[in-house]
Amino acid sequence: MELVEVNKYQSLVTEVGSEVELFIEEKMIVIFNENAPEDLRSIGVIHKEAELLNDVEAGDFLEIDRERFEILFVGNKVNDTLKELGHCTIAFNGEKSSDLPGTMCVEHKQIPEIKVGSELRITKA
Repeated sequence: MELVEVNKYQSLVTEVGSEVELFIEEKMIVIFNENAPEDLRSIGVIHKEAELLNDVEAGDFLEIDRERFEILFVGNKVNDTLKELGHCTIAFNGEKSSDLPGTMCVEHKQIPEIKVGSELRITKA
């Protein structure tokens, strides 16, 4: 039987804030859709508004330009803020917990270069 990948969330980056590199050095990115307030845009990876088709769960995969990261932890506010604002903090730290309810933790791997036009996807294999 062939595994069918199911998209839960898919969007394209339209803007990369001037302070995003500082967050990447701390092994994290903060994403927002294009409705992000002006005062948060400098720290955000801004992307087109997209619909969250199914809740994100541990065991799903985050993809940035087809580079896959297993999702290890999903804070209890992540699905709400993704639905409402296209927002969450993604920590590339390999942890299975976080004190911050809006944080998603993924595998500890190098964060690929994120640029205008980069594709963000969350899938369930």
